[in-house]
Amino acid sequence: MKNEKTYNNNNDKNMSILEHLSELRTRIFIAFMVFCITTIICLVYTKKVAFVLQQPASGIKFLQLGPGEYLFVSIKVALYLGITLSSPFSIYQIMLFVLPGLTQKEVKYIVPSLVGSIVLFFSGLLFSYYVLIPAALNFLIDYGSDIVEPIWSFEEYFNFVILLLLSTGMAFQIPIIQILLGLLRIVSWQNMLKKWKYVAFIATILGAIITPSTDPVTQIFMTSAILILYFTGIFILRILNK
Repeated sequence: MKNEKTYNNNNDKNMSILEHLSELRTRIFIAFMVFCITTIICLVYTKKVAFVLQQPASGIKFLQLGPGEYLFVSIKVALYLGITLSSPFSIYQIMLFVLPGLTQKEVKYIVPSLVGSIVLFFSGLLFSYYVLIPAALNFLIDYGSDIVEPIWSFEEYFNFVILLLLSTGMAFQIPIIQILLGLLRIVSWQNMLKKWKYVAFIATILGAIITPSTDPVTQIFMTSAILILYFTGIFILRILNK
């Protein structure tokens, strides 16, 4: 039994299981409706979205290699964007459902972690769009440009961009994982600092796995970003003295 007070003392009236399920269904429905609306808006403005995603590959000609390729890619991009853009609201709905049953200490750790996770994820998207993708494309375009003309499949390009965006966003969650491990006293910041050489080796492998291209420039940027994030997590834990 928990000795600490729950975050919401009004929860003492004890909701029944059916009431909890009804509230959960309402939260899920609201989150799903926001996702649908966001996806529809992205689909309506799919040309502008496609133009933004094409910016790092300026000067490249895109081909539609099959019937309806542009349509299917537009739907795919709209779905990905719908999930990504509506995810903060979905997490907010989940927290509204979970918070009343948490203690104040748990809320103190969980809420900042979730907010930090969202901020880092979107920071990863921006880092990928403005740094990783241009670096990868510049290398791929310049390499062999005097032999072959770069004419790319519309679908393959967007698969490349979306994969790199999402994988970078996930990689930016490293400090959050470190902070949670430190707060739970599973691993201290001292032990994390001692293992930095192993982490550097693993980061190199992850940089090669996460980046869909095989160029060394993108992998170096990704590996450097992972290491910076790792040491940032150690620095935060040291401040927290965990």
